[in-house]
Amino acid sequence: MILGFVGYTYQARDERRRIGLLGHYLGQYQIEKLMETLTEGYMRALGEPDVQRQAQIWSMLTTTETALCEQFRRFVLDLAKLDGDAARVSKLPLSIFYTAKLLPAQSFDLRKMLSIHARGIDQAVSNSSQRSAKEKAFTVLAEIFLMQHTCHWYCKSKAVASTRLVMRHQTPYTKVLGSVSADTRRAYDALVAR
Repeated sequence: MILGFVGYTYQARDERRRIGLLGHYLGQYQIEKLMETLTEGYMRALGEPDVQRQAQIWSMLTTTETALCEQFRRFVLDLAKLDGDAARVSKLPLSIFYTAKLLPAQSFDLRKMLSIHARGIDQAVSNSSQRSAKEKAFTVLAEIFLMQHTCHWYCKSKAVASTRLVMRHQTPYTKVLGSVSADTRRAYDALVAR
């Protein structure tokens, strides 16, 4: 029982440290607010039966998309200054305190992963492949949801992040991973698989 309590104490301390660290960097930006605005806007546009009104909503969202891309890029640049040990994320499904330090091969670098997400969000927003507005919205949402999953994974664990994804967005992790761009999926899989 004592070992369980000690383990829980260290685990909680490690999670608080990670949450505080990520919150410190995120607190300088409006990334979460922009993501929420985009999500709500996309849902409104997708549910709008009037084609002209739908086009207006898509048009209004371009400013928010651009702001999100720019702020996320700056966030990733700021986070690049983070110490390498502090940026390690355990690949194990359940988080065990200091796993990333004790088993570095079973971890990945949060800074590299967030760079992948920044590129993915940028590419989805730029819509260089000329997808329809609806397809673009689904891809941008998938990129955003996967990025949120990574942040929750860093703060808690992969299992908790996957559960939050389902609870918050009614979308399982595998579906989100299958809905991001092929470039994002390849880079993501390569980093997580190492």
